[in-house]
Amino acid sequence: MQLMLFPDFEKYISTGKNKLFVRPFVKWAGGKTQIIPEIDKRLPIELKKGKKMRYIEPFVGSGAVLFHILNNYNIKDAFIIDLNKDLITLYNVIKNNISELINYLKKIENEYKKLPEYKRKEYYYMKREEYNKSKENKIMKAALLMFLNKTCYNGLYRVNSKGEFNVPFGRYKNPKILDEENLINVSKILQKVEIIHGDFEISREFVDNNSLIYFDPPYRPLSNTSNFTSYSQNTFDDNEQIRLKHFFDYITSLGAKGILSNSDPKNTDPNDNFFDELYKGYIIERIYAKRMINSKGKNRGFITELLIRNYEK
Repeated sequence: MQLMLFPDFEKYISTGKNKLFVRPFVKWAGGKTQIIPEIDKRLPIELKKGKKMRYIEPFVGSGAVLFHILNNYNIKDAFIIDLNKDLITLYNVIKNNISELINYLKKIENEYKKLPEYKRKEYYYMKREEYNKSKENKIMKAALLMFLNKTCYNGLYRVNSKGEFNVPFGRYKNPKILDEENLINVSKILQKVEIIHGDFEISREFVDNNSLIYFDPPYRPLSNTSNFTSYSQNTFDDNEQIRLKHFFDYITSLGAKGILSNSDPKNTDPNDNFFDELYKGYIIERIYAKRMINSKGKNRGFITELLIRNYEK
């Protein structure tokens, strides 16, 4: 296995048939930008040869793979799903209310950047409370989510048992809260995408034998301390991983192409065969990825992750 230390990410996300420079609009723990070259190498050959396919992503997160697929391949239609309701609302607001969202973000960015550094922290916590209390105004809540994402610690999304966003303030000197050009391009590219809030199994309504489905579920923790975030009030434990595998079997039975990423438990326990046993009979490959979030800088390095497929390249 070759270790790709410095892949040229930009060429994978900025050059494509649509000629749009589309980047993920939020930072997301476990975002897939850095392994897009590895995912791209494993996409179905018929897609690479220009065949129109349906694309489905049941755990969309930051959308790095979605945007890469839409910008570079011939997609008939696309469906994205996520259990995080506020994230899905943000996608829908970008798709349908881009001008209003940009206006909100401009106001927030102007207010924030005029403040001295010691006042920015107070402003952050004020906006965090406002976000947690916000119920009705979906555009304002979407703008607040983007602001918090750009200014919180490590760009995490984490909620407590009450469903309240509780990530602390991050100390960034000059965070880019509003990238207007990118948001406009994202809005354009999302016009061909159906955006759905819900469980990954909702995607069974759209799967056919001409579908490509990329699964990026919450990763199985490598240790008790690495389980640092909850994206929603629901947990994704081993029983959920097993339920996902059964769904992977289902889409395989329909003739759909499926590719799935997850953590590699062998990084910390060479005898942990959880995924090797669970996905026995499928193609399991180990690729290198950089651990981007760790409380100790010296432990931020390259580890292996799993890419699992139900088809030959």
